Amino acid sequence: MPKEMPPAAVYSPVARTLHWITVVAVFVMIPVGLTMSYRGNVLNLWDGLTNGLYSAHKLTGFLLLWLTAGRLIYRLLHGAPPDEPTLERWQKVVSHLVHWLLYGLLLVVPFLGWTGVSLFPALTIFDLFDLPALAKPDEEAAKRVLGIHGKLALTFGALVALHIAAALYHRFVRKDGVLRRMWPGAG
Repeated sequence: MPKEMPPAAVYSPVARTLHWITVVAVFVMIPVGLTMSYRGNVLNLWDGLTNGLYSAHKLTGFLLLWLTAGRLIYRLLHGAPPDEPTLERWQKVVSHLVHWLLYGLLLVVPFLGWTGVSLFPALTIFDLFDLPALAKPDEEAAKRVLGIHGKLALTFGALVALHIAAALYHRFVRKDGVLRRMWPGAG
């Protein structure tokens, strides 16, 4: 009779909660960012809806930047559970690389967006308040920074898709404990 593997260790409730709040924010950010860019830059529609989309995107990105900083601090202080025991070495390496790239992009992409709207300047949120400026206005620099922001956001979206595909592969093909480690209510 083969020896049964112990169940994989799960992330802490705090780590799982922060992860799923991030997931919701990202799943709002990407379609809102694409829609606002299409309306504003392609259709040249600068109405209340477009402005509201930009405000929602800026505010969510600003909050996501600080949430990610908190997540990263929590991760560095508390660590992560050991890897799923059935993973091969290359899978562990790729998993860690993708996770750290996601953390990096979750910091860099919102920071570039904030820098870009500072340079433009377009810091107003829902005509209620302004984000703090990070730079003096320079519209040409804003276009360059926001262009990089957009390209990295698409790169981030591709990495998120890879991350989701890997989680589903582990759940439905390998049937191991990888997805359960971060699933709400696990443990």
